[in-house]
Amino acid sequence: MPDCENCWNYNYDDEEEEYYCSKDIDEDEWYRIQTFHNGVCPYFREANDYYLPRRQ
Repeated sequence: MPDCENCWNYNYDDEEEEYYCSKDIDEDEWYRIQTFHNGVCPYFREANDYYLPRRQ
């Protein structure tokens, strides 16, 4: 499974003071990801400092 800490959708909530996935994945969808996608999240996007400059 991709490392969530390196995912574009993994954000910090200042009020709750914790990280969360910005994609609303419910329990059923999480089960399908684990079962049919071999644990590879289809929403994973690698977040790095060089993503935006490469796009320009």
